[in-house]
Amino acid sequence: MIRHTPSRRIIAASLVALAVGVSACGQGAAEKAEGEVAAGGYERGPHRGRMLRDGDFALEVTIYEEGPEPLFRLYPYLKDKPVDPRQVQATIALGRTGPKTDRFTFTPENDYLTGPGVVSEPHSFDVTVTATHAGKQHRWAYASYEGRTTIAADAARAGGVTVERVGPATLGESLALTGRVEITPEGQAEVHARYPGRVMALNVALGTRVSRGQVIARVESSESLQTYAITAPISGMIVAKNVNVGSITGGGEPMLMIGDPTRLHAEFLLYPRDAERVRAGQPVVVKSLAGDYTFNGRIEAVLPSADLTSQVLIAHVDLPYQGGIWRPGLGVSGEVQVGSTPAPLAVRTRALQPFRDFTVVYARFGTTYEVRMLELGRRTPEWTEVLSGIEPGVEYVVDGAFLIRADVEKSGASHDH
Repeated sequence: MIRHTPSRRIIAASLVALAVGVSACGQGAAEKAEGEVAAGGYERGPHRGRMLRDGDFALEVTIYEEGPEPLFRLYPYLKDKPVDPRQVQATIALGRTGPKTDRFTFTPENDYLTGPGVVSEPHSFDVTVTATHAGKQHRWAYASYEGRTTIAADAARAGGVTVERVGPATLGESLALTGRVEITPEGQAEVHARYPGRVMALNVALGTRVSRGQVIARVESSESLQTYAITAPISGMIVAKNVNVGSITGGGEPMLMIGDPTRLHAEFLLYPRDAERVRAGQPVVVKSLAGDYTFNGRIEAVLPSADLTSQVLIAHVDLPYQGGIWRPGLGVSGEVQVGSTPAPLAVRTRALQPFRDFTVVYARFGTTYEVRMLELGRRTPEWTEVLSGIEPGVEYVVDGAFLIRADVEKSGASHDH
């Protein structure tokens, strides 16, 4: 099982790095937050958290990451002096894409207020903080986003962005093979002289294409001294030539070999450690070594190799001619599916992207795209099992994720812990 967990630093960190639109109001009346820095920034408190101010009262919001999971810690102040947390009641609501809202109610502990719930990734939300002290209520709201961007539908289509919904999948266990393209036995024929004699005429050369029944040579019989014609038993190409005009033929060796280049199969080597896992009928993907061509086929047969001293078997996969893209003698690779298991939740492997210390996909909500940090299980070239981090039915980017990632990086929406 593959687990991706963030690095933990023993610090109390700010809730977000790039917050915009911070507003504060006391008892329902909106006021500009004190202590704000330049646009896009915010005032940090003694614990390096976000300072939220409303008159003389202030609340410092941090996320504490010394433990196994990130937790909120709130530090209250009055006229910049620490306040006994037992005198403060506080709540936080995190509005997420989805839509979904996480709510936290805080209790006093030592010199701060703590929330019992984990602040789950991504730390990207619209934040609403309320606090009551000495009978007076304070409320703040601000946006805090990371790994999020907005791209118009037309721009996404132009960038090749495609999406699918997260759901169950079948994970195929595959085995990599190597081999080459050969003419099938049915596509090969030896040409022999019917009677021993001298070759008087030879109408073909290596590479010559012939048709079945075509006269390709004439031989003078050594017994009757009569000349007879030799015809091609199949249509194809001359692939081997063992005689010339004047040669004596009629022994065991064929005069010529004809191969039909349209009747092809791939022959893959199976070594002992793999041979027991490969069976006729299993699906296999055949690829040219350059990666330009692929063919989805099935194992037709598994046979011993011609070398009886080896432990190698040969797996045969029929190939279509396809206009000559598969040629005898060319090397090929194969990937045969030797088993399969269901995964309750999975995403396309090619959709996975790096983000900080995580492996993520980009979830889509209308024109908004946002990272989803995943805990991963089994992986195949096509599918990867998801153990947690995204909900069934959510749309995620499969193709064009690099465009979303580049836009997120350009926007600078990052984590500030």
